[in-house]
Amino acid sequence: MSDLHSLKQQLRKDIRQRKQQYSLEQREVWSKEIEQKVLDHPRLQTARVVMLYYALPDEVDTRHLVDTLLKEGKTVILPKCIDKEHIEPRQYTGPDDLAEGIYNLLEPVGKPYRDLDSIELIIVPGMSFDSKGHRLGRGRGYYDRFLAQVPQAYKIGVCFDFQRMEQVPVDDNDRVMDEVLSNASF
Repeated sequence: MSDLHSLKQQLRKDIRQRKQQYSLEQREVWSKEIEQKVLDHPRLQTARVVMLYYALPDEVDTRHLVDTLLKEGKTVILPKCIDKEHIEPRQYTGPDDLAEGIYNLLEPVGKPYRDLDSIELIIVPGMSFDSKGHRLGRGRGYYDRFLAQVPQAYKIGVCFDFQRMEQVPVDDNDRVMDEVLSNASF
């Protein structure tokens, strides 16, 4: 195992332990703060096609945001894990579009969204981010592979403040965010 891989694994472990220090209620409060920052963001206000994720219990909660953007008339895209290496964008039209996927996650069941060039903004989860926009994911590379296909999209990483690090270990395959939003005020 390489030193870089070991560093990434250790940071993931540290972040998981930090998440356990905060209650679900506290993370929900912070999620609402982050959601408001996303809603107020000029890039979001002008974007017509937005991709985001349907949150896991330990991530910044985007479930309300998904429906808010849909009500605002935006085209909302969610990822679906199609195998152990790739996510496929699917258009979200409402809660009935969701079903349990391969990792027991709620994922969209609609048709694949093929117009990747139309995606203007992507809200990206992560285990950790640094001030340069480097992201540490969960270790499977799903987002890094997908983000390589949509270079035109503005990428906003979202995380709780305790997930921000001075430096995140990266390699050549890791995609950099254009911006990172958290519950801290910078």
